Amino acid sequence: MQIHLKTIGMAAALALACRGGMAQQSAMKVSSADTAAPEATKASTPTLDPTFRDRYPRYKLDAGDAFDIAFELSPEFNQTVTVQPDGFITLRAVGDVHVAGQTVPELTQTIRSAYGKILHEPVVSVTLKDFQKPYFIADGQVGRPGKYELRGDTTLTEAIAMAGGFQDSAKHSQVLLFRRVSDEWTSAQVFDVKKMHAKRDLREDPLLHPGDMLFVPKNFVSKIKPWLPTSSVGTFASAY
Repeated sequence: MQIHLKTIGMAAALALACRGGMAQQSAMKVSSADTAAPEATKASTPTLDPTFRDRYPRYKLDAGDAFDIAFELSPEFNQTVTVQPDGFITLRAVGDVHVAGQTVPELTQTIRSAYGKILHEPVVSVTLKDFQKPYFIADGQVGRPGKYELRGDTTLTEAIAMAGGFQDSAKHSQVLLFRRVSDEWTSAQVFDVKKMHAKRDLREDPLLHPGDMLFVPKNFVSKIKPWLPTSSVGTFASAY
């Protein structure tokens, strides 16, 4: 009997040891999973990493742009082409090639590669003939909202003047300037043009960049005017 009990005790101890080892192994697996979980979460979490534009970005072709193609050694292929609405151009003896979004150096290489199939090392030059001019947009409470060609250095206050100046309903102290930083990001700044004019100080008057949009909001009076008695409107004339 003693031997039998001793055997049972050893078997029980062995079973407990095995179960303890399995539990420890399970604990190790859970610990490893817990440790890996933050890494997986970290990897799956999107990071905001905007790609900013170059300081001096090159012009990119768009639908409606036209350009001349000149072949130094094969003038019979000289031609003028226009970018179609779908971004393609049709090249003589080559066919359709997609070029929208390319810069002039990229376009030159694309054409050289396309004609390289029928010409030996073609020497190609590209000259833009008709393209979208630099512009800015004026919106809100200005005399003539719209799209304006940007020629030379133009400041925010000059752009407002070009767009017909402020309307009576304009809020001079909160002019918004929107500027595209990248394809996904647009910055917005507020400028107090009223303060600039009052102090006769235009050092904070920013230069516009191509594609900028200025927006002049309504002042407080113009917002509440529809609900004011006619005789009271003059009392609030200087509220902006």
